[in-house]
Amino acid sequence: MTSERWEPAAFKDRVDRVLRRFVAEEAERFAEIDPALSPVAGELENAVADGKRLRAAFCYWGWRAAGQPDSDALVRAAASMELVHAAAVVHDDLIDDSPLRHGRPTAHIALRAAVRRRPRAVAAARSLAMLVGDLLMGMAGQLFTTSGLPAAYLARARPLWSVLARELIAGECLEILRTGAEPDTAASLKVIRYKTAKYTVEQPLLIGGALAGAGGRLREGYSAYGLPLGEAFQLRDDLLGLFGQPEHTGKANADDVRGHRPTALLAETWRSAGAEQRDRLRALLGRPDPDGEGLRAVRELMLRLKAPDRVEAMITARVEEALDALQELNAPAPAEAALSALAYSASVRLS
Repeated sequence: MTSERWEPAAFKDRVDRVLRRFVAEEAERFAEIDPALSPVAGELENAVADGKRLRAAFCYWGWRAAGQPDSDALVRAAASMELVHAAAVVHDDLIDDSPLRHGRPTAHIALRAAVRRRPRAVAAARSLAMLVGDLLMGMAGQLFTTSGLPAAYLARARPLWSVLARELIAGECLEILRTGAEPDTAASLKVIRYKTAKYTVEQPLLIGGALAGAGGRLREGYSAYGLPLGEAFQLRDDLLGLFGQPEHTGKANADDVRGHRPTALLAETWRSAGAEQRDRLRALLGRPDPDGEGLRAVRELMLRLKAPDRVEAMITARVEEALDALQELNAPAPAEAALSALAYSASVRLS
């Protein structure tokens, strides 16, 4: 991609080529240890088969906004952000017991076929999926350090990896600890910030900036742009998770209701609900819903209480905050245009 104009499809293709080649080589080495490992190796490749590559894009433009030129080595380093995401997705699907991702069975479901004749096959498949996620996270660090960037550049960014991992895992832990508790908007937004916003937008930008030698003021601007935009991204995901079409989202839209997850959408519904409506919600959340009646009832109550409208307003406010911060960055024109387009891509989408 030599053009200064942001071409999302061309960038995605570059990242896809890096990821698929790297993961295919690693999966092959893994499967060579023993033929029985082939299904696990296959899930490594499935984990990077799809995706918009937003995290890689934010890392790339964190580098470019600091004045650095296009670089194939930087694209490889940026692609490692997608392996972090792939690891997080495998673990998240396992924690949430989600059956679908990108319209395909999640790793812990797909791997049941490999252990179907074993004792406690479901538990064994879940254990294998956990290890797939662990391996993907290790591969992320390997791809980053072998990207081809100078060692001094990598050393500037390396400390941010521990921050990324700490905050991501803290967010996952907070979600688990808050699941099933009385819904609270502030608590839900904190989960969003640490589980998604930081590793989706802020940390990739900061890592790209650190690789490029960005100064303190620019890094502060990245956080001012990245945090609200990352929150908007997850708030949109919450809306799509419940009101989106599975054929577009690739996910089962009963997951949040069935799992009684601490989403801002649920918290806003709870905040506006009367005593009888809260009793109704308690009866509907966290239970199997084979016929979908419970899901429809939750949706109807949310719409009646205008909770989706309030979440839409939260998204709009955060995107505006991010774009205001972008104006203050004084980034090169191509970077400003790309980050503005990425703000739209992250917050206005169908899947």
